[in-house]
Amino acid sequence: MTSLHIEPATPADVPTILQLIRELAEFERLLHEVTATEEQLHEQLFGPKPKAEVIMGRLQPGGEVAGFALYFHNFSTFLAKPGIYLEDLYVRQQYRGRGYGEQLLRRLAGIALERNCGRLEWSVLDWNQRAIDFYKSLGAAPMNEWTIYRVTGSALQKLGNGR
Repeated sequence: MTSLHIEPATPADVPTILQLIRELAEFERLLHEVTATEEQLHEQLFGPKPKAEVIMGRLQPGGEVAGFALYFHNFSTFLAKPGIYLEDLYVRQQYRGRGYGEQLLRRLAGIALERNCGRLEWSVLDWNQRAIDFYKSLGAAPMNEWTIYRVTGSALQKLGNGR
């Protein structure tokens, strides 16, 4: 019988993490936006000041990676507690529908509780109804009155340089 073993990523997982990011980006129709390199991921995940963490879902027996979750801490001023922001949750297509995404999300919720976090948050594309239904089935609620804003590239340069 196959089961999913969830564990923190190690530096040796960086090539697989990048591959999973590319697979997710392709699914989201955003592959053209991926510029990450293995070196950048290694530095940001395992360097002297890690900015994010990853948990890997591996099939047992065998150890093949079925999916991953990449996350980082944020902070709620209203709660005066840290939170966790789930940047990416991805299960490879051939392993979907087996409960692996739920297992990864439950493990991440467990990590949030262990760290005394006040919330676990993430974003989902409006067209991904399967994911929306899945998240709602777990008790997640959309933040309909909030709009995410983003500054990147030249706009970020301009804003950060005071121009």
